[in-house]
Amino acid sequence: MNFKRLSDIDVRGKRVLIRADLNVPQDERGAIIDDTRIRASLPAIEDALTRGAAVMVTSHLDRPQEGVWCEEFSLARVATRLSEMLRRPVPLIRDWVIDVSWQENLHHGNIVLLENTRFNKGEKKNDETLAKTIAAMCDVYVNDAFGTAHRAEATTCGVARFAPMACAGPLLAAELDALSRALASPKRPMVAIVAGSKVSTKLTVLRSLVEKVDTLIVGGGIANTFLLARGYPVGNSLVERELVSEAEQLLADYPDKFPLPVDVVCGKTFSAETTATIKSVDRIADDDMILDVGVKTTALYAPLLSQAGTIVWNGPLGVFEFDAFSEGTRTLAKMIAESEAFSIAGGGDTLAAIAKFNVEKEIDYISTGGGAFLEFLEGRTLPAVAALV
Repeated sequence: MNFKRLSDIDVRGKRVLIRADLNVPQDERGAIIDDTRIRASLPAIEDALTRGAAVMVTSHLDRPQEGVWCEEFSLARVATRLSEMLRRPVPLIRDWVIDVSWQENLHHGNIVLLENTRFNKGEKKNDETLAKTIAAMCDVYVNDAFGTAHRAEATTCGVARFAPMACAGPLLAAELDALSRALASPKRPMVAIVAGSKVSTKLTVLRSLVEKVDTLIVGGGIANTFLLARGYPVGNSLVERELVSEAEQLLADYPDKFPLPVDVVCGKTFSAETTATIKSVDRIADDDMILDVGVKTTALYAPLLSQAGTIVWNGPLGVFEFDAFSEGTRTLAKMIAESEAFSIAGGGDTLAAIAKFNVEKEIDYISTGGGAFLEFLEGRTLPAVAALV
């Protein structure tokens, strides 16, 4: 994929606007729970500062009402954490679109954080006037927010159109390089794991991937729907009955690509305290809930993953948050980590599982995007990426 990169551009003496992804999780008091996304944004910021640029950084944070500032969604705590990491002051500019006087004090080698871009009316609708106004503030626009690359918004797409120069930051570039490597010219065999609660949210991913991969492992509620399509009982499990026909069609069209579970771990209620029982998929009772895959199923997956050349992982196999139903996902994570395949993983639940089972260092690339990761897997054009090409 051809696009300009920040590393290719001489930014000395220029005003550089970086669209980062600083949408960090916070607790009920507003304290930052996980600063991974802030840390991931540092290479682009430090590179521009080191090379003598005047740096402006902006990001969204959650879903505030557009046009209305409120403390709950302010980037104030992000500015404080960023200051600590960079070991320099990072002033937060509140009404940065309405009052541009702050630009007079922005000098080369300095940095400011521009308040939550979703406080600006027109951001989410990619308002052209807003995009042009923001673009006029910079000489170089840098998109380093893969997590929002699937959204056509003012600071993800519009500014790229109107800025004098637009490019991808190191984080966005690394994401695109890794995903392209995994999907455009993958080393074979290629195995994809697509799991989660609903087929409906990932059906287009399944349809797209099944044509590209050699094996497609489904898990979670998705697997339940496929089991029902195969005629197995699923009891009281999470399942989308209205999509059974879709699953039946996929199984008919690609009979050799879906290694469905042969045994599962069931409980009577959706809770950490319920008793876990391993059952064959043809022995599910009416009041059973399928909450994980069994040991025979993971044994079925083992050779597929050990012999793979490329592995793409999105979604846990079961309710890994409950210890009694975490073994399937734990075993899967371990098998991916031990495989010699090029592995790439993405999605919020997947990242949580990777962290829980401590396999971060063994996964070749961990994507920071959720929705963007899925849409890339589907083969869709990401609006923010298209704006840079």
